[in-house]
Amino acid sequence: MKALILVGGYGTRLRPLTLTKPKPLVEFCNKPMLLHQVEALVELGIKITVSLEEEPLGTAGPLALARVLLSSDNDPFFVLNSDIICDFPFREMLSFHKNHGRQGTIAVTRVEEPSKYGVVVFDKESGNIKRFVEKPIEFVSNKINAGLYIFSPAVLSRIELRPTSIEKEIFPHMAAEKDLFAMELKGFWMDVGQPKDFLTGMGMYLNSLKQKGATSLYSGPGVCGNVLVDPTAKIGQDCRIGPNVTIGPDVIIDDGVCIKQSVVLQGARIRSHAWLKTCIIGWRSTVGQWARMENVTVLGEDVNIGDELYVNGVKVLPHKSLTESVPDPQIIM
Repeated sequence: MKALILVGGYGTRLRPLTLTKPKPLVEFCNKPMLLHQVEALVELGIKITVSLEEEPLGTAGPLALARVLLSSDNDPFFVLNSDIICDFPFREMLSFHKNHGRQGTIAVTRVEEPSKYGVVVFDKESGNIKRFVEKPIEFVSNKINAGLYIFSPAVLSRIELRPTSIEKEIFPHMAAEKDLFAMELKGFWMDVGQPKDFLTGMGMYLNSLKQKGATSLYSGPGVCGNVLVDPTAKIGQDCRIGPNVTIGPDVIIDDGVCIKQSVVLQGARIRSHAWLKTCIIGWRSTVGQWARMENVTVLGEDVNIGDELYVNGVKVLPHKSLTESVPDPQIIM
């Protein structure tokens, strides 16, 4: 078995974090995003190599670039977007793909508001994809492409070595020729490539850990709901942590801090009595005493928030300091 993880792109939706690290290496629940996928693939016995683009090739061109690696035998291969998180049901996908015997399988997932997405219309019995509809005004489907595929090597004959969109230039032709099928994912799924969804996906992942009985969830004093804390982090007295919080390595949280639905990345410090809700605190950043931050505020690396400030829905680029409150969402450059 083989797999190709698409890690190109500029990660603009996840800035300011991606101004410090490439998106696939940003820690999601205390592991780089990419590592969640690699660990799931390793369970199938898949080894790792690198296919390096000289220029951006879109979402299909990289398959042509890696043609020699992907077509070394007749086994099907997986393709993954690097910013999705789910239970990665690779074995189920492989079985489904072999059963229908055609060139491609797309994992699809259900969404509440399909009008925001391109949806997949397929036969519910067989999974055969009929067509794709971009942001439908009227309801035609509530299933979207989950960014997780399995292909037979024959699909490579469809793809040229040039910048190409697999979603717009390859999939519609495969569907027209009845060569593309959909398998609906069970369990949670999220594209965590932007801050709001990153936080939502974290909550889903932590809930999945709880359902699986994972021992990695934190259960110390002051904890409410699902919380993940690196063993090297230090938490003070009388704190309220959770629900849905991840605290990274070497983080220091002083006394009386309240953190909800937030991520605190490695080396950050949250000073006494600060209050955080739906925030991402970047590496080695500091939040001052009695500061209040909320509404998907994201601090880049090495940001300093002064004492007693209110910060609302703000994106702060790396190595900046705030000395005044910012009550309205904006980007601090």
